Amino acid sequence: MVTVAERTEYVDFWNEILVPKFMKWKHILVDGLAHHSAVVFPLLEVPPGGRVVDVGCGFGDTAIELAKRVGPDGEVLGIDCCDAFLEIGRRDAAAQGIGNVRFVEADVQAYPFEGDFDLCFSRFGMQFFENPVAALRNVRRGLKPGGRMVMIVWRALAENEAFLLPKQVVARFLPPPGEDARTCGPGPFSMADRETVTRQLEIAGYDEIEFRQIDATLRAGATPEEAVAFQMALGPAGEIVREAGELAERQRPEIEAALKAELARHVTGEGVMLDTSSWMVSARNPG
Repeated sequence: MVTVAERTEYVDFWNEILVPKFMKWKHILVDGLAHHSAVVFPLLEVPPGGRVVDVGCGFGDTAIELAKRVGPDGEVLGIDCCDAFLEIGRRDAAAQGIGNVRFVEADVQAYPFEGDFDLCFSRFGMQFFENPVAALRNVRRGLKPGGRMVMIVWRALAENEAFLLPKQVVARFLPPPGEDARTCGPGPFSMADRETVTRQLEIAGYDEIEFRQIDATLRAGATPEEAVAFQMALGPAGEIVREAGELAERQRPEIEAALKAELARHVTGEGVMLDTSSWMVSARNPG
């Protein structure tokens, strides 16, 4: 469990505000990234029989996939600050008969790693730490000498139509969030700049730092109506709506109509598909 000493305003925000929304939209947050995962996972060098830690593992789908990859002689630890997510991971692992994965609620910045992992993986989990260098440094302590850390982080908002387009539409009707707005941390695009992230990794003690651009479509909903509801609840557009409060509710019909008109242009046989772009960042613990 995340102790009281480990709780931060960001962890509280995740548990109090975002968890209910993520639970409601789990099918999009997990299945919507299927194309992204299809590109990333074949590129991962997962050692059979190895020990892997999945940082910010969320609902546990990536941790379970990693557990399958290491095989019965290996072990996977999934860490997240939201136990509600981890409970789903535990149930899914049990339902699939996966016994070599365990899930722990903890703050990765302070988790007492023992330096016995071959690989650390994180899909869109590293961007929200209050102190990214501290988190990266602590993760490195969890790796064996020569162990690798691989994280998937969003590139700039301008490179991600899936988040930029809805934000632009909503911003036509509502003011931006104020400086006192509650947040989930630095934000989903906080690791978009290659030079900044390289420097963070160097300060945290890594070497052999590599970046690979991953472009893939995101399934934002089965229909424009579902995609509109999802975007109004989460992401940059959802943040604007949440912080606008009553003003957003008064203008909701107009906003939803405008957003639906834009998203309807992106309907395919799979649903509403929008472009995304991320970095697959790899680095080594020199020991």
